[in-house]
Order: sequence, then C-alpha cells, then structure tokens
Amino acid sequence: MVGAGRLCGRDRDLRALSQARALDLGRHVVDHTRRGAAGPCLLAPPWSAFAFGNLARPHRGDLRVPRTGPVPAQEDAPHLVVELDRRQRVTLVWAGLAVVLAGFEGSILVVALPAVAREFHAGTSALSDFGSVLAVGAVGALPLANLADRFGRRRLIAGGVAGFSLVSFASAYAPSLADLAFLRLFAVCFEVLVVGVATALIVEEAPAARRGLAVSVLALLSGLGTGITVIFYPLLAPHWRWLFLACGVGLVAAPLIWWLLPEGRTWQGVRITGSALRLLLQPPWRRRILILAAMFALLAVLLEPAGLLYTLYASEVLSWSPVQISFLIVVAGIAGAVSYLAGGYLTDRFGRRGPAIALTVATAAATSLSFATSTVGFFVGNVLWSAFASAATPVFGAWSGELFPTRARATAEAAIALAGAIGSIAGLQVLALLSASTGFGGAIELEGLAAVAGALLLFLLPETKQQPLPE
Repeated sequence: MVGAGRLCGRDRDLRALSQARALDLGRHVVDHTRRGAAGPCLLAPPWSAFAFGNLARPHRGDLRVPRTGPVPAQEDAPHLVVELDRRQRVTLVWAGLAVVLAGFEGSILVVALPAVAREFHAGTSALSDFGSVLAVGAVGALPLANLADRFGRRRLIAGGVAGFSLVSFASAYAPSLADLAFLRLFAVCFEVLVVGVATALIVEEAPAARRGLAVSVLALLSGLGTGITVIFYPLLAPHWRWLFLACGVGLVAAPLIWWLLPEGRTWQGVRITGSALRLLLQPPWRRRILILAAMFALLAVLLEPAGLLYTLYASEVLSWSPVQISFLIVVAGIAGAVSYLAGGYLTDRFGRRGPAIALTVATAAATSLSFATSTVGFFVGNVLWSAFASAATPVFGAWSGELFPTRARATAEAAIALAGAIGSIAGLQVLALLSASTGFGGAIELEGLAAVAGALLLFLLPETKQQPLPE
C-alpha cells in the first residue's frame, strides 16, 4: 500500500480508497489485525502490473491477495477459534455445572436399575409402570419454565438444582418402589426444568454462528455427569442408595449458581408481554410447537423404554455383570462425547433440518439393532445408538431454540419435554403389552417404526441456521 496522490493518476488499474480500519480475517488462529492505514490507500487487482518506481519491494504492513475471490466468512472456516467474552464464559461455567449435576442425578436409576429391581422384586411390567410415573414429572416443568420466561433464567436454574438435589438425597431413604417413584417424579420435574432453561440460555448467549457447538458443549457436560455415575457405581454396587446420598452436593452448588450465574442479556433485552403459553398458540409458533411435540413424542416411544431398561436387559437376558454393563456405558459414553462435538460442528456448517432427520433415523435403526441381536450386536448397537443420539442433541438444541421467540423459549422447551413424556408413557405401556408375545427385543423393534415416522415430520419445519433469534 502506497500513497494515493502519486500513483492514482498514472495507472487505470488503481482506485483511491478512503482511510481504512483494521481488517479482521475471520479470526483464524494465525490471523492478526493490523493498525489502520495512516492515510488514503489504493485498491488494485491482484498481481496487477504497474511501475513501482522506487517502491519495487514489499513494505511492512502490505497485504498481498494472490487471487480474486471473497475472504472466507467465519462460518465457512472449520478451524476457527470461538472467542467468548467474560460474561459468556461465566455463563457456560455455571449453567454447565447445573447440567452436570442434572446428568449425574438423572442417570443413577438407569445405571443402578438392575439392583433396584432385585431389591424391590420388580419385573418388566412393574418397572414399566415405574418409568411411566417418572415421565409424569415433566408436567410440572411446564409452569416452572413459564416462570423462567417471565422472571429470568438464573433464578429458575438455581432453584431447579436445589429442588432435584433435595429430592434425590431423600430418595436414598425410599422404603419401597412406589415411594421411590413418587420422589423421583419431583426430581424429573426439576431436572427437565434445569436442562431446558439452561439450553435456552446457552442458545441465547452463544455467537450466532456457533450455537450448535455451544449446545454440544452443554450436552458434553451432561454426559460428564452421567460418567460420574458410571465410574463410581461399579465400586459401590449393589448399594445404589449411596449415590443418591452424594446428590446432597447440589444443595451447596445451588446458592453459588444463584449468585454467580449472570442473567441472560438476550432475555433482559426483550419486553415481556402476556403469557408465554398464549404466545406459543399463535401463528407461526403454534404449527412449529405441534410438529416438534409430535416428533419428540414418537421418538420417546422408542427411546424411553430402550434407555430406561437396557441395563436390565443386559443383566437379565444377556447375564452381564455390573462391570460389563459399566464397560459398555463407558465405551458408548466416549463415542457419545465425540459425537456431541461432531454434531455441533455438523449443524453449524450444514444446517439443522437435514442433520436432524438423518441422525434421528440412524438413532432409531441403531436402537432397534441393539435389541434384535445377541451380545455382540447389543454392544455395537448401543455404541452406535449413543453416537447418533448424542450427535443429534446439539442439532435439536440449537434448532428448537431458533424456532421460538425469546419471550417463550423456555416454555417451548418444557412443552416439547412434556410431549416426550407422553410418548415415554405410551412406549413403556406398549412394551409391557407386547413383550409377553414378541419378547423385549421384538417390542423395541416395533416401537422403532414410530421414531422413523417422527423423523419424517421434521421436513415440515423451516431451516433456521444462524438466523437472528425471534423476540
């Protein structure tokens, strides 16, 4: 770059420009911004030939563009460093802690279900009823999420952590399966609330081009909570009550989350008017909420019974030990952890709808495979099931957040979870009815058809990749 006054009139390929500011090249790891030019500069075609005179050498600060074409946009560069400001980092830390605790406490029954079933002498039918009671807990999350849309995200996340921690601690003293189901019903209510509101908060605060990646980090933290259960339960088995006693740590974390988690800037910038539920019943939100609710209900028909009872299936049908079951969960968890990040990158690069449909169909196929084959197929199917379902998590997290307005986003998340609970109850009851004639594996295969039908409904939803969040 040279002074415009001397050269602009001599060469027709040179054009004067006003004084420029620093150029930001998408924030690649090797990019650096420069100071603005000291005066007016020139814009020339690449490799243009003109007499440099005594300037025929590169100068410090010159920018050489080797060929024509646009500078790559930030979203098109896969190796960008995502820069978060201090507020975003603090939000991720404390919302992430809430999700870790929810993942830990919510996974105890799944991992320890064989021991719970033996202690209370419960069969498949009794456990199906038990799971149905737990699913009802999602009903209570809906009015609480409505409060999160009206009064903010921070209070409800902290209150939810305190709620499920207290109930989980009390679950250690449950004298019967019915009492345990009653307590866990309230725990599920608070867990659904925390995960839904935390997801809404992260979607709102993340950079638009990296919403999928941000949700994948949150999902990874939830998996970390599950990993804590998986690691420690084999050391404690069959004493599942001890894990519930450890949930008391959440009562210490809840006040810290209340004090240190920042309130969302996006929510603070929106004027709250009227009921969030009433807003969701207006077009275009009504059509979107109905489609997503139907899809998650159909998917839950398969995933709830499969996810709740697969450890029991491994123990009772395949005769696996707690160590073998934990090994499967660890391997599947590693595949899931990698897939969380892969799903976040995938959806940020290729959009929401296509990956969501493909991953949902793949999840249904892998889940059905798990229960349709013997030991090897069960192991491979579970790992693939974990990978596909984990990759789909950030896709749906970012998509559902972008589909609904900030004034009702947390309520929409809870409404979708409620629809999933209805599908869960239906799936568990259908499993109890069909397993007597088709066997456990055959019933799961039939329920897989419902999940595929749900995936096809997603064609009716719009693509929302990186679009501004509706208020």
